[in-house]
Amino acid sequence: MNLSKSPWSWVPSLYFAEGLPNVAVTALSVIMFKQMGLSNAEITFYTSWLYLPWTLKFIWSPFVDLMRTKRWWIITMQLLIGAAFGGVAFTIPSEIWLQGSLCFLWLMAFTSATHDIAADGYYMLALSPNEQALFVGIRSTFYRFATIFGQGVLVMVAGNLQTLFRYSIPFSWSLVFYGVAGLFIALWLWHGYVLPRPAEDAPTTTRTVNDIVSDLRNNIVTFFTKKQIVVAIVFMLFYRMPEGLLAKVAALFLVDATHNGGLGLSPQEYGMVQGTVGAIGLTIGGILGGICVSRDGLKRWLWPMVCAITLPDVVYVYMSYTLPNFIIINCCVFVEQFGYGFGFTAYMMYLIYFCRGQYKTSHYALCTGFMALSLLLPGTVAGALQELVGYRMFFIIVMATCAATFIVTSLLKIDPQFGIKEPQEEAGGEDTTDND
Repeated sequence: MNLSKSPWSWVPSLYFAEGLPNVAVTALSVIMFKQMGLSNAEITFYTSWLYLPWTLKFIWSPFVDLMRTKRWWIITMQLLIGAAFGGVAFTIPSEIWLQGSLCFLWLMAFTSATHDIAADGYYMLALSPNEQALFVGIRSTFYRFATIFGQGVLVMVAGNLQTLFRYSIPFSWSLVFYGVAGLFIALWLWHGYVLPRPAEDAPTTTRTVNDIVSDLRNNIVTFFTKKQIVVAIVFMLFYRMPEGLLAKVAALFLVDATHNGGLGLSPQEYGMVQGTVGAIGLTIGGILGGICVSRDGLKRWLWPMVCAITLPDVVYVYMSYTLPNFIIINCCVFVEQFGYGFGFTAYMMYLIYFCRGQYKTSHYALCTGFMALSLLLPGTVAGALQELVGYRMFFIIVMATCAATFIVTSLLKIDPQFGIKEPQEEAGGEDTTDND
């Protein structure tokens, strides 16, 4: 088989490349900034705003179709992502490390969001429908591998480097980001060689910028005139409100010193707990959620999934009071992440359900913008709230906000048959990977 024609030669590496900058911007940066001495309020505020490019990517996604090929966009964005990793590495040891690293993380977020647009479009152009169905699980798996690598392995490496270089935190993180920059340069070279050039992958020549602007306006108007639009937007913004508050503070709680109310995990321990055990729980929960919905439909599993995405958050209340040992911490994080993976299936399936009909692709892009916004808004205030009330009371407040998830879910009207796989339906699926 010609290597350049085999999807196995590029699908896994392409989606690993898609996932790594996302986890670096949204999760790895949290631990780095904590070790560099920023307050929790500053960390959650700065890193939550980095979701903005994923929130607004629907605006410039049509222009990716208009200018150049999807292959060109993929390769160019990977080079820029590698440069952004290098820029973060270069600025960390400097006096302007905060301004410099945030600048390059913003560049990374924007180029990563653009890479997502191009990669997902290219996937549909370069593969036949049968191949798309075959590799949908592979792409999700390697996206998860990127999460484990970024949130687990890289944090462990940073911790080991800090031990090796006598706890020189800036130098250690600089080496980590230089290493990832080198990895992305290798991915850029590899994909420049191995990505096929499908005939369908060509810039749009029959449409003008005015046509795209007109279509974008039409897509937005038709989206906001859909039935139950108010309920849908409220659901998209508030279903994950507890997780939006919890996500970054939970990571900070795991590594914060015990005299501050945290668990005091080392980078190596954090990498194992959150980046490995937690990521595995998230993946298993997501897979099981997909199986359940395909068998019995979304409506049948909606409320169990609501309970799964909210109630396990109580493990953080438990840990904040007991400060348990390392084994118990792993079990608690696994349970919480498994529940989130299982419950998040309902969220993604509802987005698909709501976007049915004309303009479903464009409307789904708008939904993913609201999905990113649902993490951005609560995340910006989460750290300040935690500093105001402490970890214990903060986690109790998170549990109280779970009521919002139950309330907005009760407003939904869903066809009982939606999601059930028809007997004659061929093997396939919808990729529901969490990319914010």
